[in-house]
Amino acid sequence: MTPAIRVRGLVKTYPGKPPVEAVRGLDLDVAAGECFALLGPNGAGKTTTLEIVEGLLDPTAGEVEVLGLRWNADAAAIRRRIGISLQETRLSDKLTVRETVTLFRSFYPSGPTPAEAIAAVGLEEKARTYTDKLSGGQRQRLAVATALAGDPELLFLDEPTTGLDPQSRRQLWDVIRSVKGRGRTVVLTTHYMDEAERLCDRVAVVDHGKVIALGTPAELIARVGGEHVIDLDFDPTSTARPAPGEFEKLPTVTSVRSEGDRVTLTAAEPHRALPAVLDLVRAAGAMVAGLTTRTATLEDVFVTLTGRHLRDNEA
Repeated sequence: MTPAIRVRGLVKTYPGKPPVEAVRGLDLDVAAGECFALLGPNGAGKTTTLEIVEGLLDPTAGEVEVLGLRWNADAAAIRRRIGISLQETRLSDKLTVRETVTLFRSFYPSGPTPAEAIAAVGLEEKARTYTDKLSGGQRQRLAVATALAGDPELLFLDEPTTGLDPQSRRQLWDVIRSVKGRGRTVVLTTHYMDEAERLCDRVAVVDHGKVIALGTPAELIARVGGEHVIDLDFDPTSTARPAPGEFEKLPTVTSVRSEGDRVTLTAAEPHRALPAVLDLVRAAGAMVAGLTTRTATLEDVFVTLTGRHLRDNEA
């Protein structure tokens, strides 16, 4: 089966002194019918990659195929078959929600009715409201409705749930599941780890313009070295505490990360690791402000791979 997206050797360099390499030889395949996420901090190159695949930016070098077609030869055919919701979609202030969706629906040969697209994102009560009267979250949902107007085979969602309240966010998750359930492909970027874990078949972690990890959420989490995490917060007024190397010697502990007053351990068997952790802390005379155990997440994967949190804001 032809992949929904095929990217080889993608490079995007912006002129400057020195030039800025936003994407550096990135390779990527997205299978038809899967929900695929690009994760990475600001400046990692994920949005630039997405905009090149969407046909909004020209690459400096590399090959991009979308639904088996290329932008330089088949741009009109690709646009009829994809839907895009950008991080910031500017819509006409003096059109209502219904008029906006009706306008976008007119660009495509087939698709849901405007009322169906509006209902899919839960904006029925705002159908007659001008877009400049919508809240930020409502405008975000409207942008997704315009992306659904042509019943796309391939749907791009760049930070689709940013600014949404929890109920609207979960409603949009249902929309994404519905699109995928009809055999369509969804590609999204997100800063919400639970979103990627719940919705996506596979995830690519992007950093410094390259894919540094790729797999299912479960596969990536397994790479952390343990499915369980112990977060140990020391009292900031106390300087007595074990060295990180001492934690590494404890039973079933597979990795140790220290950030300020917090030490984060991954452990294969927390019921064996926890008593040993408490014994070590007690022996060192350390004061503990908090201790929690949890299952590992994609956030742990990202920090382990890059040493940074997903929401780190970098130039």
